[in-house]
Amino acid sequence: MSTIPITKRGAEKLKDELHRLKTVDRPSVIQAIAEARAQGDLSENAEYEAAKDRQGFIEGRIQEIEGKLSAAQIIDPASVDAGGRVVFGTTVELEDESTGDAVTYQIVGEDEADLKLGLINISSPIARALIGKEEGDVAEVQAPGGIRRYEIVGVSYI
Repeated sequence: MSTIPITKRGAEKLKDELHRLKTVDRPSVIQAIAEARAQGDLSENAEYEAAKDRQGFIEGRIQEIEGKLSAAQIIDPASVDAGGRVVFGTTVELEDESTGDAVTYQIVGEDEADLKLGLINISSPIARALIGKEEGDVAEVQAPGGIRRYEIVGVSYI
């Protein structure tokens, strides 16, 4: 099994979700199943079916998170020194050459990506175009509206 890169913050977020699933969600769904079972006939009990479906989702998510954490390669961006190159975990300041708009992104793992927070997936087109580049380089990204060019204004490991 290959390793999955994830930042320290992303790993903590997954661990917190796993803890909540095991200590809060799992016991509450078990209680809901017990209450529905106490009502008698299970063949026409919608509450029982809904609780069993929820239990299946919770157990599946627990297995998924445990699998990801076991295969995770946790990377602390603050301890990365790539000599000014863009790598996983890097925070990159960009300027769109056509509009002059400035944006800042951090390159993170799949589970952490949230464009609204400036967190982009390592496998996204823009992240792939940035990897290996340095401050001052221009990255060309294939966007739905055509090729976009971004100048790398700053590279930081925070």
